[in-house]
Amino acid sequence: MSLTRRGFMASAAAAASAIGVSGCTAPHGSSSSYLTNIVPEKRMNPVFHWTDIVVQQVRDQRIAPPRAAYNFAMPMAAGFLAANAVTQSYDNPFGVTAADAGADAEVAYGTAFARAAAQTFQQPFIFERMAFLNQYPDSEAKSRGVALGERVADHILDLRTNDGAEPSKANHYLGRYPRREDELRWRPTGPFYSAKPGPAFHTFERGAVPGHGQIKPWTMAASEQFRVRDFYDPRSPEFAQEFEMVRGWGGADSTIRTEDEAEIALFWEDGPWGATPPGHFIVIAMQVLQDKNLSFIEMARAFALLGMTQCDASISAWDSKYHHDVLRPESAIRVRADRIGNPDARVQLDPTWRSYIPTPPFPSYTSGHSTFGAAAAHLLALICGGDEMKVSGQAMDVVLWPSLKGVTRHWTSLSQMADENGMSRIYGGVHWGIDHVEAMNAGKAIAAQAHRVTFPGKV
Repeated sequence: MSLTRRGFMASAAAAASAIGVSGCTAPHGSSSSYLTNIVPEKRMNPVFHWTDIVVQQVRDQRIAPPRAAYNFAMPMAAGFLAANAVTQSYDNPFGVTAADAGADAEVAYGTAFARAAAQTFQQPFIFERMAFLNQYPDSEAKSRGVALGERVADHILDLRTNDGAEPSKANHYLGRYPRREDELRWRPTGPFYSAKPGPAFHTFERGAVPGHGQIKPWTMAASEQFRVRDFYDPRSPEFAQEFEMVRGWGGADSTIRTEDEAEIALFWEDGPWGATPPGHFIVIAMQVLQDKNLSFIEMARAFALLGMTQCDASISAWDSKYHHDVLRPESAIRVRADRIGNPDARVQLDPTWRSYIPTPPFPSYTSGHSTFGAAAAHLLALICGGDEMKVSGQAMDVVLWPSLKGVTRHWTSLSQMADENGMSRIYGGVHWGIDHVEAMNAGKAIAAQAHRVTFPGKV
């Protein structure tokens, strides 16, 4: 028998108490749960329960953003597909067939989710699965739900066995993308990497996960489907304008960045020891969707699409990053400006310049933040039937930025929130303006296509 949302958390607490353990993950109500302050107990459900578990895993394992996005997709898709095999509400492109009559859809969801998550996170989730299943009375429906969930999870895991993710974990180019030959070629940023007359540390010449952009996508036709257009000619007036903008706005000692813009840069930074940008938007999605009166299967579908499009956003962004191979603003301003050959007087070397937030160790164009945010916000707008809504959010994971503790930001639309997230990277000095603009277009396109074709409702 399936549980009501209102009774879900009470049953979860009782189950955990009965076995004397709450699992390795902090439960709802704990300060370590992402949902404690944004989703009341009466609105908790199996989708939110398991989603909170994997977002916490990203934080606790310190998983980097592109890999975090990859890890979210598999369990969210498997859980939905298992539940949908019972309800038969939506078509699917993954060959998951209808379940035997009588299986519990929620049990199937949790079982498939946990089994798939165990593989992507390399974490067995034994106690979490035990506590979850103990909420449901023993019955034929429960047994069939468990068997179904295991079958569907194994099917999805088999489909993704050779998706290119494993060989892409290492920071090796392996000839996947040719390097640029001009002065815009990406180089690592940092005072010691190319210090003169001191040594250069060639170990750091490899950017982070250069093969991630060639992982098999979930909803896109190919990883390059939404690859962004070419970057500016380094000698063009457009590049000079970008150079001037980020140098003035994004420097550690900027005199034109406002206090609000500085707060935005830190609020959305989502660096190590946190949920990461895709995880941040998944938490926001739970906040936004909790009162939209979605049924269980509709909620499961929404988060399957969200996880899959966040993964595809990471693949698309990393494909563009390594295809275009564009250096970060800090490298251009501090080291390469006098070699770029732009005749504009605004393109001048400034060896003392530093970005306001840490510059990431991989190419700039396009912005992963902007792709993640646009994909999530546009998908949520499509699910909710509109973009305009009042949303507030507190700063998450303030380990690096304790000044953000208790800070709450407010938005009047989902698109405004996504734009602010992307602009944070310019205020922080780690991205060019075009990185944000083109990435927003790509993220919206990913979401629009996924929502239109991936899990259509049955007529």
